[in-house]
Amino acid sequence: MSLHKDWMDWIKNVLCTKKAGACFAKWMCKLTIVEHGPSTLALKENANVLARYASICQQNGIVPIVEPAVLPDGSHDLETCQKVTEQVWSFVYKALMDHHIYLEGTLLKPNMITAGQSCTKTYTPEQVGEATLASVQHCVPVAVPGVAFLSGGQSELQSTINLNAINCAKGRKPWALTFCYGRGLQGSVFETWAGKAENTKAAQDKFLSLSKANSEASRGKFKQS
Repeated sequence: MSLHKDWMDWIKNVLCTKKAGACFAKWMCKLTIVEHGPSTLALKENANVLARYASICQQNGIVPIVEPAVLPDGSHDLETCQKVTEQVWSFVYKALMDHHIYLEGTLLKPNMITAGQSCTKTYTPEQVGEATLASVQHCVPVAVPGVAFLSGGQSELQSTINLNAINCAKGRKPWALTFCYGRGLQGSVFETWAGKAENTKAAQDKFLSLSKANSEASRGKFKQS
């Protein structure tokens, strides 16, 4: 009963935001890599939640941004992240198809393929880019118009460098491979602003600089100064 009420409340919110002019909505499901997980049950349930949300959005004329986020917590290596992430995306797209989602009217907001934050092994941006592109090629249908990566706990600079590496990696890229960052665009901006009116222009300039850098990275044109 509680779950039903939660969904009904969310549908009401969708209708209200649509009436207010919203064109996009986003739902994130988080999954953590552990020794024996995420479990198959967790993969299925999270995928079905995302698919049901996408269905509600499309029934109300809103583009769903589907966000299955494999968290960077842990000591797992790059290869483990790639394996688990591909499992997650496979379950998600199976659920989206089962719910008859119009894939051309969706966007995917996933994590990049990176090692856990406590991993002792270091990987190059090129390795991150190649692994991430390979996973997208393995799992994301070409009908999906865009993949907008989250920064996933990376620093502003590292998320930009890795996005650039993804777009520079060799291979077919029928999707727009771009960014949808939170902290990756806001951290230093808020530090610069510090809530003071006199810092507004400097904060705006910082935000513009970060946005431009990531715009270049989404085309494989970013050059670190």
